[in-house]
Amino acid sequence: MKQFTKLNNLLGWISFLIATTVYLLTMEPTTSLWDCGEFIATSYKLEVPHPPGAPFFMLLAKFFSLFAGDPSQAAKMVNSLSATVSGLTIMFLFWTITHLARKILVKDNVFSISNIIAVLGSGFVGAMAYTFSDSFWFSAVEGEVYATSSLFTAVVFWAILKWENVAHEKYANRWIILIAYLMGLSIGVHLLNLLAIPAIVLVYYFKKYEVTPRGIIYALILSMVFLAVIMYGIIKGFALIASYFELAFVNGFGLPYLSGIIFYLLLVAGLIAYGIYYTRKNKKVVLNTIFTALSVILIGYSSFALIVIRSSANPPMDMNNPETIFELLSYLNREQYGDRPLLKGQYYNAPIIDTKDTGPTYRKIDGRYKVIDHKTEYVYDSRLLTIFPRMYSNDPGHIDVYESWVNIKGKQVRITARDGNTQTLIKPSFANNLAFFFKYQIGHMYFRYFMWNFAGRQNDIQGYGGILHGNWISGIKFIDEARLGPQDKLPTDLKEHKARNTYYMLPLLLGLLGLFYHSSKHKKDFFVVLLLFVLTGIAIVVYLNQKPQEPRERDYSYVGSFYAFAIWMGLGVLSIFDFLRKKIPGIPSAIITVLVTISFTPGIMAMENWDDHDRSGRYTARDLAYNYLNTCAPNAILFTNGDNDTFPLWYAQEVEGIRTDVRVINLMLFNTEWYIDQMKWKVYNSDPIPMTMGNNKYKDGTNNAIYLIERITNPVDLKQVIEFINNDDPRTKFTPQPNIRLDYIPTKNFRLKVDSAKLVSNGTVKPKDAHLMVPYIDFRIGKNSMLKNEMMEFDILATSDWGRPVYFVAGGNEGALNLEDYFQNEGYAYRLVPIRTPGRSFLTYGRIDTDILYDNLLNKFRYGRMEEPDVYLDYYNIRTLSVIKLRNNFTRLAEELLMEHKKDSAIAVLDRCMQLMPNSKVPYDLFVPSIAEAYYQCDQHEKANKIVDDHLNIIYEHLTYYFSLNKELRESIDYEIRLALQLAQDYIRITRNAEETELNERVEGFFTLYYQRYIQPEQEEF
Repeated sequence: MKQFTKLNNLLGWISFLIATTVYLLTMEPTTSLWDCGEFIATSYKLEVPHPPGAPFFMLLAKFFSLFAGDPSQAAKMVNSLSATVSGLTIMFLFWTITHLARKILVKDNVFSISNIIAVLGSGFVGAMAYTFSDSFWFSAVEGEVYATSSLFTAVVFWAILKWENVAHEKYANRWIILIAYLMGLSIGVHLLNLLAIPAIVLVYYFKKYEVTPRGIIYALILSMVFLAVIMYGIIKGFALIASYFELAFVNGFGLPYLSGIIFYLLLVAGLIAYGIYYTRKNKKVVLNTIFTALSVILIGYSSFALIVIRSSANPPMDMNNPETIFELLSYLNREQYGDRPLLKGQYYNAPIIDTKDTGPTYRKIDGRYKVIDHKTEYVYDSRLLTIFPRMYSNDPGHIDVYESWVNIKGKQVRITARDGNTQTLIKPSFANNLAFFFKYQIGHMYFRYFMWNFAGRQNDIQGYGGILHGNWISGIKFIDEARLGPQDKLPTDLKEHKARNTYYMLPLLLGLLGLFYHSSKHKKDFFVVLLLFVLTGIAIVVYLNQKPQEPRERDYSYVGSFYAFAIWMGLGVLSIFDFLRKKIPGIPSAIITVLVTISFTPGIMAMENWDDHDRSGRYTARDLAYNYLNTCAPNAILFTNGDNDTFPLWYAQEVEGIRTDVRVINLMLFNTEWYIDQMKWKVYNSDPIPMTMGNNKYKDGTNNAIYLIERITNPVDLKQVIEFINNDDPRTKFTPQPNIRLDYIPTKNFRLKVDSAKLVSNGTVKPKDAHLMVPYIDFRIGKNSMLKNEMMEFDILATSDWGRPVYFVAGGNEGALNLEDYFQNEGYAYRLVPIRTPGRSFLTYGRIDTDILYDNLLNKFRYGRMEEPDVYLDYYNIRTLSVIKLRNNFTRLAEELLMEHKKDSAIAVLDRCMQLMPNSKVPYDLFVPSIAEAYYQCDQHEKANKIVDDHLNIIYEHLTYYFSLNKELRESIDYEIRLALQLAQDYIRITRNAEETELNERVEGFFTLYYQRYIQPEQEEF
């Protein structure tokens, strides 16, 4: 027994060292895309991240960042936190598997050598399989909360198994207290860990009570009560009750702010202390354990005090500004993100018939809390409600997806609107509702991810249900072809994609062996692991009730479920050993089993996954932010849209101090009162944003949407528009109903005046371009209303009056205000200038200044080592490059340089583009033909011909594959076929103009062949 314990501990730590080494070797050396930049920035300076916050993670990350030699190393240290806690997760997984394996294989603590090898081998195989699994590895090498959350799940599950070993001892309940404390701490990381509670309760029940079906049901019900108490009674309820005390003491008794909270905290502490004292004195062990557990949960939960304390200091990043208990409650409830129906709600086409008040919004005013607004929610027509609603979003894009996944059939419902108009709607059947749940939410958004980890992954391109991207594969031909069509003629770029990982379903089969073996050998433990597997997998699917078209893949949410399956993978080793030892002696069978399973499961997973999970040497996210910020002129205002053009910039400014004079304004957040208020602060080297509107015009609930009523057809100066909105004269208001007066804008045509002398003097327009300036910018907003963020953009443009440079990260969206004709491309963002340049081609906005753009693209910008052979660019990095249209920027610059007769510079630009983004790094796309055309115009026919030839071969491979599919599958990729034909058609024009006769004839013959097959699909030639 002692020998086994020593070996078990040693091999557990070895598992930790292996996993941690792998993660440290492959982690990203700086910030990553998505939320990582925000979390690293808020941790580095202890600021306030997006709701519901992660204060304990921030404290851990802050501690790790203290070891950074300089600010540029802070992200690496936070990433190393994820690598370290992930290694610890693997260690506790190893000990969990060996604990469960011992209970199956070892009787009366009598260990044979073969049993020791088998038990330790099962733990090692399961732990290593999870080490190299797709989703867990992804989270282990970046500065996000999911790795730390996984550690909490692993530790609490291991801890209840340790309690199980010593449950008969006097002080065994200390393990329960430890679990409770870890649960409290984990709230300050992520709520996923709480889903282990039902499994923990079952372990306790199985150990303490005689097992009956009724007892199991009661234990499960009790576990759900515990879960609800923590989620709603503590996380939300504790703050809610505190708000009642605060309101009573401040508004009712006239006491100072925080008096009610202080009294409440002292009251809770006193009651719990007395409860612990009383139950200990009267030897009420169970009640004492409950009081003690409650106290340590609250101690762990108290990390959220950090959020309020730091928000009160008004740091530059202060999401939602949760300074009061009421704002903290909104923060914890994630009210910023809205709500989703769970047990009962509307179908996607349900008409809104009313709104209802769901509670007041309080603000500190004159020593009291005063109601400034009321929260509301929509009321839907009851005839289009359902239980367990899965198709509920009324977004037109989401509705299209619902109808593509499910053949909607239902009964007709005749609806009469409040204006008297009637319409007939189809209420989807409940079978339709369930079909979407099983096909999309379970099948596409969970089972697909599960199979990525244990069968294989097609590629890392985000999948929306098509056959080309994001599916699971196995590497077994007949299985893959049954779902995805013929695999023999796959194009090279898909066949050799680094993220195409095939495990031949070996991890899945080993896990299923373990599942069935576990269920037959130890039903109690099997049911515990099964519960963990379901609650951290399918139960999350039910709770999240995800809408279609997620902005990114969500597999990281289900790593707890994959953790449970890794346990069964480990026990699958025991299953094979149990079979072999009946055929050959025990020690050889144990050794053979361990060696074979470790080679063919974690061995294959490591070999397949390494190249696309290795982020070492990749600095693309940080340099993306660097380039965005350094595109801007001094003291600029930069309007951004989403996560990946905002969070890396926050990191760059907050942590590395890059271009802190630039004010980043995220337009999604610019709809909120707290964010607009913060834009009025001076932050670092950035002056306050110039705005004239007072808080009463943009406070929550006011002007969330402002009507555009075209009573004036001529363009109206923006300053007059803002004055009109600010004017409180009743004549400037819109009265849709008696006693309701709303701000509105009496035109859809707007004018921004231009002071040419000012713009030349402040550098907005160069003197050589002064003659190109227009006297004013006229633009039109064609819709009937606009959001608060657009109204505030108007205010900035009018108030700033060209005093500060204004940049947009993108055009073609509502935030661009239809100003794209006045954009000047200076790199990664567009500057607003009073020079009209209508778009000349697809996704091409405004003009360029060749001097600025050349200097930025070729001299100033950094590209994150993306051109280096050891750097892998995953799909989201490539998509980000596509969003900023980097290839197109290089090509446009080359074209402009040619017009200026700077051929050598144009060639240098094109060469740099191809060096940075060859097909092997960034697959050729619709912007590549323009590069070839520009090379031809530079008389670089050899380089152009190579691009045409290479791209044509790729197109040929793709079309050959597309037309090898059956009609149904081919129709599902009609867009891809038309795009390939369009690219071929582009090359016909380009090679004809370049007088490349031979190449042109080849392209024309190729295009004619496949175009005929496309328009006459019934005439198959192959």
